[in-house]
Order: sequence, then structure tokens, then C-alpha cells
Amino acid sequence: MTATEQQRYQAQLDEKVERLTALLSPFNAPDLSVFPSQPTHYRMRAEFRVWHEGDDLFHIMFNQETKEKYRVDSFPPACKAINHAMGLLLEEVRPNEALRKKLFQIDYLSALSGELVISLLYHRQLDEKWEEAARELKATLENHFPKVNIIGRARKQKLIIDNDFVIERLPVNGKEFIFKHIENSFTQPNAEVNCSMIEWALDCVKPLSGDLLEMYCGAGNFSLPLALHFDNVVGTEIAKPSVQAAQFNIEQNQLNNVKIVRLAAEEFTQAMKGERTFSRLEGIDLSAYNFTTVLVDPPRAGLDEDSLRMIQDYDNIVYISCNPETLAQNLELLSETHNVAQSALFDQFPFTHHIEAGVLLTRKS
Repeated sequence: MTATEQQRYQAQLDEKVERLTALLSPFNAPDLSVFPSQPTHYRMRAEFRVWHEGDDLFHIMFNQETKEKYRVDSFPPACKAINHAMGLLLEEVRPNEALRKKLFQIDYLSALSGELVISLLYHRQLDEKWEEAARELKATLENHFPKVNIIGRARKQKLIIDNDFVIERLPVNGKEFIFKHIENSFTQPNAEVNCSMIEWALDCVKPLSGDLLEMYCGAGNFSLPLALHFDNVVGTEIAKPSVQAAQFNIEQNQLNNVKIVRLAAEEFTQAMKGERTFSRLEGIDLSAYNFTTVLVDPPRAGLDEDSLRMIQDYDNIVYISCNPETLAQNLELLSETHNVAQSALFDQFPFTHHIEAGVLLTRKS
């Protein structure tokens, strides 16, 4: 990276630090810990529409302001494996009618190892000719990558050539954690900054003990590494593919102190209060746990009031947020009972307005 590019990156990061600092200032937050990103080749996921011109086709994206389409032959935010695959894939698809016909979107999911899932989306039903061509495509691409999985999607149709996931291996504090990342499911897009987020959370909980509750746990991105610190971890997640991936990840990482429950955050709040019973909690006695700490990583809308009231019962709250505005709104209530002990900015999305933030809240004495 040139000195000019470094200055440009630092300027956008400084602006984010200033913005997040201002949002957290009413809550007497300490100085931010700032975790920068690589300015290019950081995204492990990318989606493109496909534009056809006669027998030619290419990736396109749309300008968010003008809505005009523009051709994309390379995509600097995406990891090097995705950039490499983009050109190779279209070379194979262009002359192949079975692969090209009515293809309208291509999604890429990669792992740090270079393993790929490539999803091809169509405005037509897929047949045996497509499947045969997709297998040949997979074999050709695997001359360039450790492993390639191809998925064909059409209305009410999903054809999987090998797997619909990649196996990610994340290095966290010198230890490797194995995660199944399923296509079309949520995963943290910036793998290196994600590792920084996990390491920051581990640093936050270092002086803490007891059991951990995690809401919106996904496939166990935080639950599994933090299980090495806490006696027990219970995670809640509503998306069935993420819960299934989490169970696989628990087994692969040989952890015996983690349980994942398929409940929405609101449902788990009702279960904790004893307002409702759920068959999905069968065999799990929530009252037997010594929950001292809760970790939440909610969607952009933040937490609802009932969930906020529920997590106020815990001495320690680790709040990971993809929307600092709703984080600040939630802190208005949480700050009645807790202080902000640590705060962090994770630059998951360089050169965009998006900010990933983290705060550690501890109960006021």
C-alpha cells in the first residue's frame, strides 16, 4: 500500500473513531481500542448480478446513489481467492450454454484457506445437463483452489455439487478454531477483524468466572472460543442452519461445555422469567447455571426492551454491535445499572460508513 493509500485509509478510520467516540461519550466510555482492517482483500463474501450482452456476460454492481449498473472485473474489497475465481469462472461459463442460460447472479463465499462455495442463481429450472456442466466446472476450478463447491439455485430448487459450506479455521490467540460457514447464512465477512473481535472479547472476560449466556450466537463465533474461559456456555439462536452449524462446530472443536438452543432472544427472555416453557429447552435446567456474564450480538435493530431488562440481571455484559446508533439507544437503559468499562471499534468494512463496535458493561457498585 502506498503512503497516499495509507493516509486515505487512516482518514476514514479516524472519522469512524470520532463518530463512535461521540456516540459513546454520554456514557463515560473509556478511550476506544481500535482494530483496523486491511484496506483491500478483506471480505470473505461477495455477491454480484450478472449482465448478458449477446454471448458475453460479466459481473455487475449498482451505484447506490444513481442506481446505474457498472461492470466489475475485479473487486478489491473481496479476498484474493474470490478475485481469482471471478475471472476463471466466467471463462468457463461464457461458452457453456448449460451454465450461462438465464444466469442472473453469482455469490461467492471463501475461507482463509482459499476454499470456496460459488452459488449460481437462475431464472429457469436446472436439469441434468446443468449438473453435468457444474461438475466439470468444479473439477476445472479445483486446479486453482484447495476445494470448490458449486450450488445451483432456481425457484424452489437447490442443487449442491459437493457441499453448501466452507470449513473456516480461525487463528485466535495462537489456537485454531474450526467453523462451518454455510452459504446464504450469516457469517462475519472480515475474517481477520473477526479474529480481533474474538480476542478482544476474550480479553474483556479474562477476570470473570462462572457461566456465559450468549444471545444471537449464530454458529458459535464467540461461544466456542469463550467456552475455554467459562465453566459453561449456553447460546441462543433462531436460524436453524446456524444452529446445525454450531452443533457441528462444537463437535469439531471438541468442546463439552457448550449448549446451543434454537430460540429467539425474546423467547429465551420469556423462558428465563418462567413465563413460558419450550420443548426445545428439554433437558436444560436454566436455573442450574451460574450465569455471571451475557454476550449479545444483535441485528441492526438492537435489543428490544424486554431483552434489555433481562440482561440487566447479569453483572457483566459484552455487547457487540453492527449499528452504533442502536447501541447508543440501548445504552440509555443499560447505563442505569451498568458502567461502560471497555469500548472498541472494529473496522470490518473499510471505506463504508458501517462501524462494528464492542462495549464491556459491568454492574455499578
